[in-house]
Amino acid sequence: MTGLGLSLVRGAVTSPFKHAGRPGATLPATRETLPAARVAPGPLAAYEEICGFTGPDTLPLTYPHVLGFPLAMRLMTGRDFPLPVLGLVHTWIEITGHRVLHPSDALELTVYAEELTPHRRGTEVTVVTEARLAGELVWESRSGYLSRHATRAQDAPVSLPPAEEHAQDRPVSTPPPAEELPAVTEWRLPADLGRRYGAASGDRNPIHLHPVTARLFGFPRHIAHGMWTVARCLAEAGSGAEAGGPGRIRSVRADFKAPVLLPSTVTYAAEGAAFQVRGGSRVHLTGSMTREG
Repeated sequence: MTGLGLSLVRGAVTSPFKHAGRPGATLPATRETLPAARVAPGPLAAYEEICGFTGPDTLPLTYPHVLGFPLAMRLMTGRDFPLPVLGLVHTWIEITGHRVLHPSDALELTVYAEELTPHRRGTEVTVVTEARLAGELVWESRSGYLSRHATRAQDAPVSLPPAEEHAQDRPVSTPPPAEELPAVTEWRLPADLGRRYGAASGDRNPIHLHPVTARLFGFPRHIAHGMWTVARCLAEAGSGAEAGGPGRIRSVRADFKAPVLLPSTVTYAAEGAAFQVRGGSRVHLTGSMTREG
């Protein structure tokens, strides 16, 4: 079993003994690290193919998140982490690339929990992933994960399925209205997209793999990975940019709104720095990006 698989098992075992929202909860000072190592070419090639990256020999902006996700899972399933990993919802992500990265770069990864804040629907934790090259910070991301529980807010929470990396990884609900951006292209997402992305990224959460396993967690069908959706948007938006030159995407912020059921057809829409993914009238993801130059 892989390290990520062991973390998922550990999370299933420890989650029933954790109580989100308890007074005085604190975050662990632990920093999970991975020593400097070059990117394995096989998984990277599979990732680029499934996400649609076809540019020059540079590392996709989202890929260090994939490399660091097993560390994040190890952190969040530790005994001293105050929130149960079962039910955690990835609500947003911010990524900044401070320089162009290449597959030959030996990246050292660090993951830690930065902040624990009250939310009207529970408690939110911010998890930070950093990549360094020869000691220099070259890439970083911040992700918000929400643990929903009873609060004093008037709007009572609803039950959620087990641990998910993405806010798209939750039962279908009606998202708030969003401004409709001009359509750019349509994507037809096959039924095996979750299995293919899971094989490339290592994230084999059962809600992404088969209708039967997804139904165990409250979904009518299996769903696309939220981080696949972000990566596919960046691949589409950056298809004409030169490596390190004007137009290179330097940073991105994405907010996950609703799950993408598989198979399905969705629309990628964009205007200026803003982008979104929608299916019919339902908005699945909204985001914005900044570019070099």
